[in-house]
Amino acid sequence: MKYVIIGGDAAGMSAAMQIVRNDSEAEVTTLEKGEIYSYAQCGLPYVVGQLIDSTDSLIARSIETFREKYGIDARTNHEVTEIDPKKKVVIGDGFEISYDKLLIATGATPVMPKWDGADLDGIHTIKTIPETEALIKDAEGRQKVTIIGGGYIGLEMAENLVEIGKDVTIIEQSSQLATIFDEDLAEMIEEEATKHGITVKLNESVKGFAGTERVQRVLTDKGEIESDLVIVAVGVRPNTSFLKETGIHFHKNGAIKVNAFLETNIEDIYAAGDCATQYHRIKEKDDYIPLGTHANKQGRLAGLSMIGKGRAFQGIVGTSIIKFFDLTLARTGLSASEIETQRFPYEAVTASLPDIAGYYPDPERMTLRLFYHTETNQLLGGQIIGKKGVDKRIDVLATALYHRMTIAELEDLDLAYAPPFNMAWDPLQQTARRR
Repeated sequence: MKYVIIGGDAAGMSAAMQIVRNDSEAEVTTLEKGEIYSYAQCGLPYVVGQLIDSTDSLIARSIETFREKYGIDARTNHEVTEIDPKKKVVIGDGFEISYDKLLIATGATPVMPKWDGADLDGIHTIKTIPETEALIKDAEGRQKVTIIGGGYIGLEMAENLVEIGKDVTIIEQSSQLATIFDEDLAEMIEEEATKHGITVKLNESVKGFAGTERVQRVLTDKGEIESDLVIVAVGVRPNTSFLKETGIHFHKNGAIKVNAFLETNIEDIYAAGDCATQYHRIKEKDDYIPLGTHANKQGRLAGLSMIGKGRAFQGIVGTSIIKFFDLTLARTGLSASEIETQRFPYEAVTASLPDIAGYYPDPERMTLRLFYHTETNQLLGGQIIGKKGVDKRIDVLATALYHRMTIAELEDLDLAYAPPFNMAWDPLQQTARRR
């Protein structure tokens, strides 16, 4: 059986490893348009900030390991430009490869709007190791950095650039940073940015760039911002444009629609990772939240499905977390705006509580917000911002959401307690009791 996988990162190589581990007769070919396999994209900002010394540290397995240890025909500089589902072949510049089963794991690409001057030197996106290395080299001797986009990548890059002594400005076209949080909670994020010397410009839209050969100014609807270096972090789009003539069904944003077994609508073609949809357990419909955790899970299950040992992907609840200077920002489930879009009747309850017993040394307060359905009492989501203990609580809440628990059932959980770690009533449970 010939298995072909397009994409050599999280989803693609998770699938490849499941195939070779479970089918000793399998012929597995992986096609990567770049030269690097299987690396941790989420670690790239911390290489920029010199917390991680090299991009080499982010590579999970080398190409040689896949080839020599696991017998995978791992190819580099092989960009697929066309798929013929009838002939069951993938086609690129100078190659044509047949398959019995095909996985599309082509990931996503940073969005670069068609701004005037976007081709000037000094304007970067950050998604791959080569892009990151180019940014690090270009940042040498540069001081004034403008980041376009106040989402997770923008915030992580802002923190890490401040840590290496850069003057950072963030431009965000909406009225807040981190739009996946409620606006009043996002004020805490803005305060943290300002505290660390970041200039934050909200409700401001980029119109273009000015300079000779290199960017010198960012042009917005409110003026000009002097810049030596620009990072564009306004989102990503699925790498699926080469599939338009295949008959594959797409989500409205271009992601490939898949079922629970990562199958597309075309027989023997699967998709996983940032190029595919994920089923949202709270919305009860397909969604698109491209994260490494989802890519690894979907890739693993896609590989098993391809060899006939399928186990259904159970979906996501929208959990994410970020370190931003002294704060931890975490959320799971739905935000207020998402709940309103879904037209669920809901209430929110908010509390500010210490992360550990108040009498134990050095407690730190966290702000917690829970959303629940007013007719069923089912938990719908939550947001937590604080300095300590946020990660523990958001994972408890994510587990509760996964199992569709009610806010009352959250109170019943048997959670660990000792004064250095918690209060007798966990902050999540105390918040639930305030409804």
